[in-house]
Amino acid sequence: MHIEIFHSRACASLGKLRQNLDRALSGTGVSAEVSFREVDEAEAAYMSLSGSPTVLIDGRDIAPGGQPGIA
Repeated sequence: MHIEIFHSRACASLGKLRQNLDRALSGTGVSAEVSFREVDEAEAAYMSLSGSPTVLIDGRDIAPGGQPGIA
């Protein structure tokens, strides 16, 4: 499993997301490659990301929809 996290520099939820993700992976014994990438508004819009953070699991957005961007 590959988990990609895209976030803005000022993402207020990133710390809690890291904690929850670590807890979920260790609690279930699931193995995953996790990557974090900081993106700006233009990159987020180009990639059709809709929020910060945006979480993709094996390339699929776990919360699809919304207006592209991270503002």
